[in-house]
Amino acid sequence: MKKIIDLCKEVPLLPLTILAAIPLALIPQWRPWGHIHPAFDPGVGEWIIILFVAWTIYTSIREMIESIRHGHVGVDLLAIVALISTVCVQQYWASWAVVLMVASGEAIESYAQNKARGNLTALIKAAPQQAHVVTLPGATDGGNTEMTEEGFRKVQQAVEQAQREGKPINMGNGHFDTVPVNDVKLGSVLIVLPGEIVPVDGQLLSGTASVDLSNINGEPVPRTLFAGAKVLSGSINGSTTMMLRTTSLAADSQYQQILKLVSSAEESRAAVVRTADMLAVPFTIISFAIAIVAWIVSGTGLRFAQVLVLATPCPLLIAAPVAYVAGTARLAKQKILIKSQDVLENLGRVTHVFFDKTGTLTVKQPQVVRVEKAKDMPANVSEDEILMLAGMVEGFSVHVLAKGIVAAGKEAMARLHRLPSSSGKTANDGNLNTGQRELPNPNEDYPVVGNVTETPGKGVTGMVDGHKVEVGRFAFVTEQSIASQEVHTAQEEARNEKAMEQADRDAAKLWPTKLEPDEMATYIAIDGKFAARIVLRDVPRYDAQQAIAELRELGVKEETMLTGDKKASAMIIANEVGITDVRYELLPQDKVNAVREAAAAEKTGRKSGWERFLAKLLGEPIHRDVTMMVGDGVNDSPVLAVADIGMAMTDGTSTAASESAEVVIMNDDIGAVPLGVKIARQTKQRMLQAVLIGIALAIVGMVCAAFNLIPVVVGAFLQEAIDVVSILWALTALFNRKQASHAGIRT
Repeated sequence: MKKIIDLCKEVPLLPLTILAAIPLALIPQWRPWGHIHPAFDPGVGEWIIILFVAWTIYTSIREMIESIRHGHVGVDLLAIVALISTVCVQQYWASWAVVLMVASGEAIESYAQNKARGNLTALIKAAPQQAHVVTLPGATDGGNTEMTEEGFRKVQQAVEQAQREGKPINMGNGHFDTVPVNDVKLGSVLIVLPGEIVPVDGQLLSGTASVDLSNINGEPVPRTLFAGAKVLSGSINGSTTMMLRTTSLAADSQYQQILKLVSSAEESRAAVVRTADMLAVPFTIISFAIAIVAWIVSGTGLRFAQVLVLATPCPLLIAAPVAYVAGTARLAKQKILIKSQDVLENLGRVTHVFFDKTGTLTVKQPQVVRVEKAKDMPANVSEDEILMLAGMVEGFSVHVLAKGIVAAGKEAMARLHRLPSSSGKTANDGNLNTGQRELPNPNEDYPVVGNVTETPGKGVTGMVDGHKVEVGRFAFVTEQSIASQEVHTAQEEARNEKAMEQADRDAAKLWPTKLEPDEMATYIAIDGKFAARIVLRDVPRYDAQQAIAELRELGVKEETMLTGDKKASAMIIANEVGITDVRYELLPQDKVNAVREAAAAEKTGRKSGWERFLAKLLGEPIHRDVTMMVGDGVNDSPVLAVADIGMAMTDGTSTAASESAEVVIMNDDIGAVPLGVKIARQTKQRMLQAVLIGIALAIVGMVCAAFNLIPVVVGAFLQEAIDVVSILWALTALFNRKQASHAGIRT
């Protein structure tokens, strides 16, 4: 009921038109003023309808002029002429039905648009609106607070200054002010209460925090952050109060950037919708032609009105944009954001997809593939124990290989049953939402780590359970003098690096098998004794091969991999994912040139005269090859910008590549590439189907009316039914209907 009331408030003409049927039914011929003229003598109920007709004509003309001013071809002219003709032939119930059609058309459009953009509305409603700004002395004034010589903020001095000035200092529950999110300044300290949405991007000041990133990237499991980590707006705080310092204004924060993408897509007008506008011209001509011929042949103006009340413009005016808003919303639900609806149109036409290799076709960090123990390593020391020790010290490293070793170390710990577990005992949380939490088991055998130091470019050392563990380059873990040699000039550093590389090459001779071109190694020593070689490699994403196969099923003609890697390592990944066209050893500019050359070659294809004519008529080519580049890194930004479509794969926590892209995948899933193409194609199909079904039904109805098979009042209501069918069909773009030819494509 509330939705109906809201709809009536949004389109007040609809309830008023319905009420106008009462006097038309009860007092149509009542004339308290007497008779006016025999040829035109409406009663009170009929005059009310005439007033509604006049108002509808006025608003329709105003909207039609506004549409033409913005370059959109309108078909409101059909409704205007239909209204005038029904009044002229004094078919007031038909006039009322056409007015009802116009009003209900607006209501249906409003409902359909709201339904179609439901997922987008959910995103907007989740936007943070307010923030809790800490007002304690020493925490305000952004980053301008005076610092001590030791680098700490002068909090005590600020307290004493406030006391001297007689300002109140409240250290209790009133230590923050709640302000609109747009009023938050850079450097402010914010408090985020349990369960609240993080209002702006910031740096975590609390020791740890658990945040839910599902609003941003669909990640189902909360992520644990530690002091100094970046916290993104739109993420939801866990069960403890979080404190952070703002690093971005509200307008520049992550969630607001997502909303900008959504808003730009929602407000844009796709080329295919403009094509629907172009179809309005021939449809209007055909409608008038049928109506005029029917009038001439029958010799009565009533037949003219009978035809035009069935000339429904709604499939063109409403169904086309509704379908595209629905498609945009469906993409958003799958964490695929587009910057405009033109992108949605082109996405369905993609014929050539370029992929970056590292981080796009492969996982973002090299993964451990095996552990090769040294000959002198005791047999009772397992590979899992070696991985666990290496992972514990590498957890403190910033090296590019560290994350892969840490991940393998955690898996080894799980196999060794040394991951932390709970005791089953509980204690009150003591936070805002008091609950039960589990206490750690005091008897569990979790590794103890300490005294970790890292030598940049060489390795990391630490104590794990009383054992000295060294992980890094061969010379470092075997404690050769070159690993500890001090360098003072660039020449000395270059000589030292060459010696380190030679030591790594010599180490490779200790094993009978050579490393593959795409493999890399790090070494580990335990208690000063060389223990093993840990081999890592770029690993394809588990679903990369399936994604490539699905693109081919969708009719994408070519897939190309662009990489700066050597040929051997590039070909290994390409063969594993199923790509045959591989371009290797490329600089960023080389990637740009590769995409440009492909686009130029595809656009030089010959077109028939008929295709050129249709392209000119519709304002766009009916067949056009479209290139798309899929990447994830900062170095991908130039090539993302030159492709017809740039698609950035992110986990929702970075925007470097996404700023240059028209499509942004927020959940870092390569499976979203074929899914986005599929949704785009289905959206266009549903839109065209809705438009053509509506036009076809209208033309059939007009022909029947021309032969006097459909009375004018019945035709007006039949026209309303055609509108509903067309718009409901357009709304099916929100949903997936599995097609036999694409049954294997994920949804």
